[in-house]
Amino acid sequence: MSTPYPFTAVVGQDNLRLALLLNAVSPKVGGVLVRGEKGTAKSTAVRALSALLPAVDVVAGCRFSCDPDAPDLGCPDGPHEPGTGASRPARMVELPVGASEDRLVGSLDIERALSEGVKAFEPGLLASANRGILYVDEVNLLHDHLIDLLLDAAAMGASYVEREGVSVRHAARFLLVGTMNPEEGELRPQLLDRFGLTVEVAASRETDQRVEVVRRRLAYDDDPEAFAARFAEDEAALRDRVVAARALLPQVVLGDGALRQIAATCAAFEVDGMRADIVMARTATALAAWAGRTEVESEDVRQAALLALPHRRRRNPFDAPGLDEDKLDETLEEARENEAPEPPEDDPDGGGPGDGGGGGGQPPEGGGPDTPDLPSQQQGPGADDAPAAPQEPAPTAGPGAGEQQAVRAAEPFRTKMLSVPGIGEGAAGRRSRARTEHGRTTGSRRPQGALTKLHLAATVQAAAPHQKARGRSGAGLVVRRDDLRQATREGREGNLVLFVVDASGSMAARQRMSAVKGAVLSLLLDAYQRRDKVGLVTFRGQDAQVALPPTSSVDAAAARLETLPTGGRTPLAAGLLKAHDVLRVERLRDAARRPLVVVVTDGRATGGVEPVARAGRAARLFAADKVASVVVDCESGYVRLGLAGQLAGELGGTAVTLDELRADSIAGLVKDVQGMNSPSRRAA
Repeated sequence: MSTPYPFTAVVGQDNLRLALLLNAVSPKVGGVLVRGEKGTAKSTAVRALSALLPAVDVVAGCRFSCDPDAPDLGCPDGPHEPGTGASRPARMVELPVGASEDRLVGSLDIERALSEGVKAFEPGLLASANRGILYVDEVNLLHDHLIDLLLDAAAMGASYVEREGVSVRHAARFLLVGTMNPEEGELRPQLLDRFGLTVEVAASRETDQRVEVVRRRLAYDDDPEAFAARFAEDEAALRDRVVAARALLPQVVLGDGALRQIAATCAAFEVDGMRADIVMARTATALAAWAGRTEVESEDVRQAALLALPHRRRRNPFDAPGLDEDKLDETLEEARENEAPEPPEDDPDGGGPGDGGGGGGQPPEGGGPDTPDLPSQQQGPGADDAPAAPQEPAPTAGPGAGEQQAVRAAEPFRTKMLSVPGIGEGAAGRRSRARTEHGRTTGSRRPQGALTKLHLAATVQAAAPHQKARGRSGAGLVVRRDDLRQATREGREGNLVLFVVDASGSMAARQRMSAVKGAVLSLLLDAYQRRDKVGLVTFRGQDAQVALPPTSSVDAAAARLETLPTGGRTPLAAGLLKAHDVLRVERLRDAARRPLVVVVTDGRATGGVEPVARAGRAARLFAADKVASVVVDCESGYVRLGLAGQLAGELGGTAVTLDELRADSIAGLVKDVQGMNSPSRRAA
């Protein structure tokens, strides 16, 4: 087993270390979500945390880590005899992004369950993580159905596995820790809310800190054991402090004044539900215990708000997480002023940050004698610390481009759903019909590999003719592996939605770009909700460019759209050819993900030689490849040329106006983007 990187050797990242340590002190805080750019020690710090957790007592031989003092009465390995406890280190279980449902929750031996009537259950990762840490790297890339299972287990503290009437339940109480890079896509609000705390991390801009990071990493890679030995004393001291804080935690008093500050803060920032209040209360209590105090102070409440509220403030996926610290200070001050007067204390200044007890829950400095006194990298996960939306420089316009300043997008609206016709087999999502592991059962087939979803009726039908030959004598059905049938199911998949946006002067001249950006922003929001990948191609002046290669980060697409300038001619053919090339490359990377091309234009083509003919030829390439497409017609005014409709015909798709795109419009019906009047059209 390789030697892990010591927790106390992590340079800077104060808020990350503090959030992890608070969960070690009080697992009821609810876990941590670590957001930040790549290469910022997210995974390193999380993996180092398990070494600081106290050992746990478990029932000897129990695969579900039951507590010998209070064993789970419904444990599949039970009932447990008293006095069978054994101590072992706390366990950290990693959930891979590509894990299957059976790997997460466990699996039943269906053949033995049917033929022998026994519950032959193989535990999954949720069982292994019980009373430990469940770590999900790149949690934002996890499949939806696995996220749903995690949500259920985190909410109930138990995992349920059911297969055709045979069910198993076991305890699954774990500390959920996730890391993610926001550039690769955001999390669903339901999962965001399940993380008690969140921290934003970024690489230090301090030269000394960066030098020390490199120095320590090189030393660790050269000799992990010797490097770990350098920090063994600091690790032991920090472990003892965690144990002491855990012991002190039940004695910490959360007074009415602190509780009113917590409630006032959550109300002022308009967070949804009551989970934020509860998490803040538990976090503030853990902060006091970590500082060695038995009473929660105002600074604890402030620090708890900075850790527990930023990810609960988002109103839509394009909002940057963060907290207005000035507003936070004003809210806390008002709550203090509204409190009933209390008798003065002997030491009105005691317990603040920076005193000998570590007030405010500040983490210990990570080093020993050879640890430099490094400046703090972050002061809180507020709005000032969140990475700014990427600002792309305006593209250089060609001669005579007449570039105009970028305009802001209009308010987004709910769009009608556009789906790709036919049945795909892409990644799980919420847009187009697909054969998936989840959904309604449509038939059966022989299993290819491990059986995951049994089609009971088809299995019985396959086994029934052979019962006499197999010597059946009792009431049970004699089932062989060849009789088993896999259920085929139909659900929804996520698609690649490639936006091809006309940013030429013909769009800006009529001052329509704000409405157009609002429409694209609405479609981006719809793509986020339906778990699509998105890409953005723009064309103006003399050429087209890929403003954003296909990605799961809808936020990045929205940022590119916001800074999109307009002006110049309309090289429609160049835009279509660039989009066709993007799809060709993406098809090699992910052949199963079907594309949906959304062309946002008024249909004019004025750039280059024979612009109209070239645009028609480029459009017919999409029709030849049978790529689903829709043209959002941005033409306005009393006199309309209908060029967008002609373009849609060349693409083999359909055209909708900006008004028709709205879900609440008369024409806002759910329909496929091809064959609107054909029998293949289906409602979602």
